[in-house]
Amino acid sequence: MTKISAVVNTLNEEKKIERCLSSLKGFAHEIVVVDMMSTDKTREIAKRFGAKIYKHKRLGYVEPARNFAIEKAKYDWVFVIDADEEIKNDLKTYIKKELKDPRASFYRIPRKNMIFGKWMKHSGWWPDYNIRLFKKGSVSWNEVIHSVPMTLGRGFDIPSLENLAIVHRHYQSIEEYLLRMNRYTTIQARDLNKKGIEFKWRMLLTKPLSEFLRRYFAEDGYKDGLHGLSLSVLQAFSEAILYLKLWQKQRFYKKKIPLGLVLKEKQKIDREIKWWFLTSSLSERKPIVERIWLRIQRKFLS
Repeated sequence: MTKISAVVNTLNEEKKIERCLSSLKGFAHEIVVVDMMSTDKTREIAKRFGAKIYKHKRLGYVEPARNFAIEKAKYDWVFVIDADEEIKNDLKTYIKKELKDPRASFYRIPRKNMIFGKWMKHSGWWPDYNIRLFKKGSVSWNEVIHSVPMTLGRGFDIPSLENLAIVHRHYQSIEEYLLRMNRYTTIQARDLNKKGIEFKWRMLLTKPLSEFLRRYFAEDGYKDGLHGLSLSVLQAFSEAILYLKLWQKQRFYKKKIPLGLVLKEKQKIDREIKWWFLTSSLSERKPIVERIWLRIQRKFLS
């Protein structure tokens, strides 16, 4: 029988960790919890579940502590799960069956993101594939925030079905979103500055706009209703804060911006928004005459 080590990284997760660890019953043969110096009852709760608990210095992001946790895993197969996630029975059964004769060294698993009380099916939040199951030694994380894992060997995508997804109880409030955004953007701005990325004033317009258009139109965020609009706005706001913090890193240098240049950028923005609006309308509407007319309008706006 193939044995699985479940790895969980924590930081003040007393309100969430119990649901996560309960979901691992009958699936994981050991639970490794690497805690980044929690000040609540996280470690105490983890002990009740028989987890092996290690401490790691607090960094503000998880990647280095995740690599440390993987090193502590005893068994050949590692399953990574966050404290605000849980695994359901169908996915447990699928993985157990798969590991009897593995077809890959690592597996990408879909995540069902619950944000502000709603399953986000669009806006770039589904299927939200993440590498979470792998043979030890085949996957490691760059020690950069939100980095893509480095892999060895063949990968496989578990089907993007709701019953085979990790349930991720993501942002539960605007306050939670803003707290994480503030922490993440500080780290990201530092990394951009280290890479020598020079702040330019146009970034305050182009970066947030690009993020909003991608989320709301390209990723069909409008199909998520008010949730899709709200999250697209929040993601755009996050981009604005990121590049303002990059400006801050570069000592708030002064620069005159002629009004004419700002108006020129606004005209570009107006054209791009109209293009995406017409494109989305085209995909939603069925009458052939309307579709032809929209194509003509879109061509002139390009």
